[in-house]
Amino acid sequence: MKFTELNLTEDILSAVEKAGFTEPSPIQELTIPLALEGKDVIGQAQTGTGKTAAFGLPTLNKIDIASNLVQALVIAPTRELAVQSQEELFRFGREKGVKVRSVYGGSSIEKQIKALKSGAHIVVGTPGRLLDLIKRKALKLNHVETLILDEADEMLNMGFLEDIEAIISRVPETRQTLLFSATMPEAIKRIGVQFMKNPEHVRIAAKELTTDLVDQYYVRVKEQEKFDTMTRLIDVEQPDLAIVFGRTKRRVDELTRGLKLRGYRAEGIHGDLDQGKRLRVLRDFKNDTLDILVATDVAARGLDISGVTHVYNYDIPQDPESYVHRIGRTGRAGRHGQSITFVSPNEMGYLQIIENLTKKRMKGMKPATAEEAFHATKKVALKKIERDFEDDNIRSNFEKFTDDAQKLAAEFSSEELAQYILTLTVQDPEMMPKVEIAREKPLPFKFGGGKGGSGRRRDDRRGSRRDYGDSRNRDRSRREFKRVSNKNRKDFENKGNKRPHRTSSEKQSGFTIRNKGDR
Repeated sequence: MKFTELNLTEDILSAVEKAGFTEPSPIQELTIPLALEGKDVIGQAQTGTGKTAAFGLPTLNKIDIASNLVQALVIAPTRELAVQSQEELFRFGREKGVKVRSVYGGSSIEKQIKALKSGAHIVVGTPGRLLDLIKRKALKLNHVETLILDEADEMLNMGFLEDIEAIISRVPETRQTLLFSATMPEAIKRIGVQFMKNPEHVRIAAKELTTDLVDQYYVRVKEQEKFDTMTRLIDVEQPDLAIVFGRTKRRVDELTRGLKLRGYRAEGIHGDLDQGKRLRVLRDFKNDTLDILVATDVAARGLDISGVTHVYNYDIPQDPESYVHRIGRTGRAGRHGQSITFVSPNEMGYLQIIENLTKKRMKGMKPATAEEAFHATKKVALKKIERDFEDDNIRSNFEKFTDDAQKLAAEFSSEELAQYILTLTVQDPEMMPKVEIAREKPLPFKFGGGKGGSGRRRDDRRGSRRDYGDSRNRDRSRREFKRVSNKNRKDFENKGNKRPHRTSSEKQSGFTIRNKGDR
C-alpha cells in the first residue's frame, strides 16, 4: 500500500512525500484509515514503528486552520517525546499551516503560556504541565476534537494515571480518542472501556517488534570487567553514532565521566538534567558533535535519531519490553544496526526471557582484547593522517612550521618523528586512565522460562551449573526475586494502578482486535 491510497488531503500527502516516505508502516497502514473514519483506536506497537505519523497524519488531515482554537491534544510521558512529536507534527502540517505547540515541565511556563496565546491548533504536552496550564486557564480544551495518549503504558508506570484521568475529564465527550501503548496492562484496558467509544484494537504482532536489520549480540562478562570490555569493542567496531544504556541515573553519570576520561566524545541524559541541557545534548548528538549518547530508558524513550549504528546495553534491562525500545534506536530507514548486551553470569535468565519476547536468539560475541583495540585505533589514526595529507586546507598550514620542522628533521629521523606523532594520536592500552564504575545491585536471580528453556541451552550458553551456586543459593535467590516483585507490585498499586492481568485471549471485552494482514 502507498500513502496516496490512504485518502489524505493533498497538502498532507505533499509533506509526507517531501519527508521521503512512500509506503506506510504496518501500524500506519492499519490505524490511519480507521482514524480518518472517526473511530476510536488503540494501537499496540513499539517505539520506532511510526506511531507519531499513525496518529498525526489523520489528526492533521481534519484540522481547520481557519479556527485558531486547540482542536487536538497529545499527552506524552516525557519532555523528549513531547518535543519530538511536536517537531514531527509541525513537519507534516507546515504546508497546511497547522500551528503545533509543545508544553512540558523544566521549562518556563510563562513562555509556554505566551506561545499558546499566539495560537495553537495542536498541543503536545506532559501530564503535569498540561494540568498546570489547565488550572491557570491558559489551556482551554472545550474545542478539542481529537485526544491522543502516546506511550500510555509508560505514563502509567511513571504514576500519571490520575493526571491523565483529570485531563480526559476536561475534554469534550464527543471527541475521537487514539491511544498508543507498547503493552496492554489492565489499567490501559480500563481507560479504553471508560473513556473510549467501541475502540478498535490494532496490534502489531510480536514477530514484527524486532527487525532483521539489527544484528543482536550478547557478551557474557563479569560486572567489574564491563567497562573495559565495552570500550575495547567500541574501539574495534568504530561506530558512527552509538547509544549506551544504563539502568540508573548514577550509572549514566559514571559511564559518561568514564568515557570522557578515555577520550570519547560522550554525553549523558537522564531525568535529573534540566531541560535545556537535555535538549543541547540531543542536538549535539544529532549534529554529530557527539559520538556516544549515554541514557536511561525513560530519558531515551521515543527518541528518533537517524544514523545510530550501535546500541550498547551496559546493563541488561529487567523489563524485556525495554530491550525492544532500546534496540529500536538503530536499524532504521533501511540501514543495518547492531546491538550488544553485556550480561553478568547471574543475569542470563533475563537474556532468555528477552529472546522469548522478540522470538530471536542473540548470538554470543567474544570480547575484544586490549591488543585488538589498540590495533583498531592505530588503523583509524593512520587513515586520518592519510586523509589529512590529502586535504589542501590542512597542508596549507604546514608552511607555518617549516623552520621548526627542519630543525626537528635534522635532530631526529623521519621514523622517530612518525612514531612520536602516533603516540600522540593512539592511546596505549597500558597507559589508559583507570575507570571505576560503582557496582549496581544485581537483578534478582531468574531462570529463563518457556520455550528454549532446555538444559541444552543452559549448558552451551551458561556453562556448568556451578556458575549459579548450590541449591540453597538458588532457593534464596528465588525468594529474593519474589520479595522484590511483590514490593514493586504494591508500589505500583499504591499509585492508583491495578495489577496487570495476563490473558491468553486475544479478544478483550469492548475491543475489536485487528492484526496486520486482516481486512
